[in-house]
Amino acid sequence: MEEQKPQPAQPDQQQVPVFGIEKIYVKDFSLEVPNAPQVFLEHGAPDVSIQVNNSGAPLGEGAFDATLTVTVTAKLGDKTMFLVEVSQAGIFRIMNVPENEIGPLLAVACPNILQSYAREVISDATVRAGFAPVLLQPINFEALYRQGLRERKAAAEDRPDGAALQ
Repeated sequence: MEEQKPQPAQPDQQQVPVFGIEKIYVKDFSLEVPNAPQVFLEHGAPDVSIQVNNSGAPLGEGAFDATLTVTVTAKLGDKTMFLVEVSQAGIFRIMNVPENEIGPLLAVACPNILQSYAREVISDATVRAGFAPVLLQPINFEALYRQGLRERKAAAEDRPDGAALQ
């Protein structure tokens, strides 16, 4: 008599975690060259500052909207050479994922995907505006997420009632 080996349990199709991209799109975009054409006669390396913000929100059954907003400002002295801002967004399918893991997906995985698209928009816009391309360096969204958690925890500990801030 041949001994039967137990077969591994097949995961229920409804319980398999799902993370996918439904749509990537530019939600908002602006480019300003407020001191043109005089700014093109200026010489010197501009001071470039970059601000990054990301957010995520549920849209419906397993669908989430994530938005990465990047603002790049270049100044030479007190004159703004250019300001470009893009809100690169995506609709992501997230299903069968524990509730406590959705926040990190929206704050880390989604912006990691969106950043390459935002990088392309910003680079193309600065070149079309007559400037050298601005190439965004990789951003460690996991470190930013962890820093935000630490800051919220510290703020909650400082509150007299100990309640966490949203």
